Amino acid sequence: MKKGLLIVAALLICTVAFAAGTGQKSGGSVPEVNLWTSGSDNVRLIFEKLVNEFNKDPAYNTKAVMKLQYMPSGGGNQTIMTRLLAAYQSGQQNSVYDLAEFGENDGSAYLAEGGDKMFLKLDASKIPNLKNVTAKPSVGQEYFIPYRGTTVVMAYNSETVPNPPKTTTELTAWIKAHPGRFAYNAPDSGGAGSAFVTTGVYNFLPQEALSSTDPKWKDQWNRGLDYLKEIHPYLYKSSGKVVYPNKNQGTLDLLASKEIDMAPAWADQTLTGIKNGTLPASTKIYQIEPALTGSLQILGIPSFGSQSEAAYAFIDFLLTPKAQNILLADMAAIPLIPASMLDAKEADAVKDLDVSAFRINTIGELGQELWRVWNETIAVLP
Repeated sequence: MKKGLLIVAALLICTVAFAAGTGQKSGGSVPEVNLWTSGSDNVRLIFEKLVNEFNKDPAYNTKAVMKLQYMPSGGGNQTIMTRLLAAYQSGQQNSVYDLAEFGENDGSAYLAEGGDKMFLKLDASKIPNLKNVTAKPSVGQEYFIPYRGTTVVMAYNSETVPNPPKTTTELTAWIKAHPGRFAYNAPDSGGAGSAFVTTGVYNFLPQEALSSTDPKWKDQWNRGLDYLKEIHPYLYKSSGKVVYPNKNQGTLDLLASKEIDMAPAWADQTLTGIKNGTLPASTKIYQIEPALTGSLQILGIPSFGSQSEAAYAFIDFLLTPKAQNILLADMAAIPLIPASMLDAKEADAVKDLDVSAFRINTIGELGQELWRVWNETIAVLP
């Protein structure tokens, strides 16, 4: 973590403390727990609903009152990660950072930057519903609990692309044969574009590289960066210039307006768009070969929060059939509890997205470094 970022983030801590709950007990009896999360707007919407359901549930609302602290993705230096790291590394105690939600790759980065004391070792006995979950995060299994699966797929307009390319080689040929009809968002603005850039580079590296934070792999990025340069001239253009949309939603907006025919996108975000009508019914998804990356979304309890014990209640709630069905129905999230505990009709929509088959990306801080290199070498191309 660059020193400048830590200084900026540290200056924000006081402001954050005012914006978030104080961590005191609500009405003098029930602890108030701040949940920190970020992502596209569908993440905000689903957590608003989950927090509301938790706060109404008599099995849980006597243990904690949840408050959502949401930050949109693509927020530059002011990210949850920089804030949490700054709070921890500056010695904060009893802070408003009670519970944090993030992807596995961020979990790897937290452990690399903050060390093994930044998050509490979780007590499984305080999470009874964990017994129904077999999935485990690829890093930090002592510190992080998974609650849903997610993956980036190829989304396309089936009216104009009746036979989508099945492999990266076929996709490259398709992009060149259909100039302007493919796009991916800037990798530092959202995970779909990040997954496309990361796999575009790491497809040329040994398999082990995609699960390594060793800086040595940076020296082998050139071949993959050359591939991204190769397809650059054939991507979506506006006013004659290649445009990399801002955020995951920016790419889906182009797909919805039929300005493009294909793009990498989050499976859950795309299926939600199809379901609520913001994407045409002709929109379909599939996983290309080699696969784009998927991961588990996880929860961790920072060691410097003020309501660590009460935070366990919300983790357990997210693993209930009620919460898992909400995640599945409203977000098309890949559930982590047995299908027999879920609504059968909703579960059918994601039956082909098997969390055990995901291609996991856990490159830690190398991801942010790759975005920087992409900005300096790809985004600047004419």
